[in-house]
Amino acid sequence: MARATLNLPAALLRILAGRPVIRDGQTLDVQTQMLLRLQNLRGGAALGGRPVARERALMESQCQLLEPTTQHHVDTRETQLAGPDGPIAARVYRPAECPDRGGALVFYHGGGFVIGSLDSHDGVCRALAERANCVVIAVDYRLAPEHPAPAGAHDAIAAFRDIVARADEFGVDARRLAVGGDSAGGNLSAVVAQATRDDEAAPCFQLLFYPTVDFAEDRESVKTFARGFLLEKSSMDWFRGHYIPDGMDNRDPQVSPIYGELAGLAPAIVITGGFDPLRDEGEAYARMMQAAGVEVRVSRRPTMIHGFLNVAGAIAGGDAALTEGAQALRQALSR
Repeated sequence: MARATLNLPAALLRILAGRPVIRDGQTLDVQTQMLLRLQNLRGGAALGGRPVARERALMESQCQLLEPTTQHHVDTRETQLAGPDGPIAARVYRPAECPDRGGALVFYHGGGFVIGSLDSHDGVCRALAERANCVVIAVDYRLAPEHPAPAGAHDAIAAFRDIVARADEFGVDARRLAVGGDSAGGNLSAVVAQATRDDEAAPCFQLLFYPTVDFAEDRESVKTFARGFLLEKSSMDWFRGHYIPDGMDNRDPQVSPIYGELAGLAPAIVITGGFDPLRDEGEAYARMMQAAGVEVRVSRRPTMIHGFLNVAGAIAGGDAALTEGAQALRQALSR
């Protein structure tokens, strides 16, 4: 029903969605505006605030409704990676035309370090694998509040290193492994890139979709988009409260990579949403990497809200952003 509604003609969508929403000189995508309206009619569009189990179930169901699709078969298999405190579940995606011993993406899902899973981002990973024509290995790192920081970061780092060690088993080139993810997954990708920078086989590329990188400072976009656009200021506080344990420094690079050492990192693309509270910190991180000599491309999708990857099956702007990221990944892995 939601997918069909969002595919109505643009003129009809505009009537149903209401007057254009303009903030910070940007106009909200009409499909996204309609989606937010539909979600509000069903009891609220904001992330966070409910019991953790309920939030996790909602994310699973909502992502699967509107996830991106693929045109061709992508083979998948379940596996396990070596973690610091036990095995880490993972899922391997391989397109039919993918070259053997080629580059690959190690993917970390979003969800504020509290929600999200291999299943919530299954469509995203399939689409990235197909459009970049590469292996994608999705990592099911431990979540808070059961496992607060830095457990997720430690899992992410260990998983990357285990994939490097087992590259032949996975049929990939250990020297052409990219890291990537959305939101919290973008954070973990940045943390992994910093932690493994001096490894013999460090990441060759960073694919960062609307990453959260700073738990110490709220930038202007947090105030501008504090309510009404899925990820709200209250959502961010809820996730932070579950993830950051008492006594941990919010500027610790294990949780806030913007305070880490940036020189010598792998090239990156940072893709942000114009209506996302995380917009300014993601773009600040990109500028700081550039200042440290890192090759970085910044792409703001001015009409998009947070989480556009998960609705790319119904929101054209989200699909275009996913394709942009996949093309950048494909180019990076071909070097």
